[in-house]
Amino acid sequence: MKLYSYFRSSASYRVRIALNLKGIAYDTVPVHLLRDGGEQLTPEYRKLNPDGLVPALEVEGAALQQSLAIIEYLEETQPQPPLLPQSPLDRAWVRGLALSIACDIHPLNNLRVLRYLVRDLKVSEEDKNAWYRHWCEQGLAALETTLARDKRVGTFCYGDTPGLADCCLVPQVANARRLECDLSAMPTILRINDACLALDAFARAAPAAQPDAE
Repeated sequence: MKLYSYFRSSASYRVRIALNLKGIAYDTVPVHLLRDGGEQLTPEYRKLNPDGLVPALEVEGAALQQSLAIIEYLEETQPQPPLLPQSPLDRAWVRGLALSIACDIHPLNNLRVLRYLVRDLKVSEEDKNAWYRHWCEQGLAALETTLARDKRVGTFCYGDTPGLADCCLVPQVANARRLECDLSAMPTILRINDACLALDAFARAAPAAQPDAE
């Protein structure tokens, strides 16, 4: 498997965690999102992923895109250890946690959105960062409420084994901290994040541990 990745991409980070949790070997192909206008926008890369986004996973002669679709593929083809619960109801709940991050929080803070704010709408750097913090803090606060009151939450988002939701949570917390979001009112999220970061699979997936880290 080849994972086309950028060290600071939270979507790529999710997939790296999932691959590590499942013990799947892969080669990293760095795609620099800033150099020369963004290597993800080159014709060569767009042949692989027309979205012009990372990650992409090259496997069995195909190129998969979208981080959650890639993780679901890994879950279906190499189900052990599982990243989703057995119960359909619990599986839907865990997917809901993951999607609240991947679909509600992350898109508003994506690099191309922030670039558009600055380059096209002429938003100042200060206001751009305020935009980032607003949507990130609002989304994580809602997630904190969900996690804090549900009995299915254990050491991790679901029970005492890391899974799909944790693959999404940790990269989002990393982004939030990098942009100095206020996470002081989110003890459940921070506790789960710390438990994840203590595991080798998460440590090896961290941005600083990647071959293209800067």
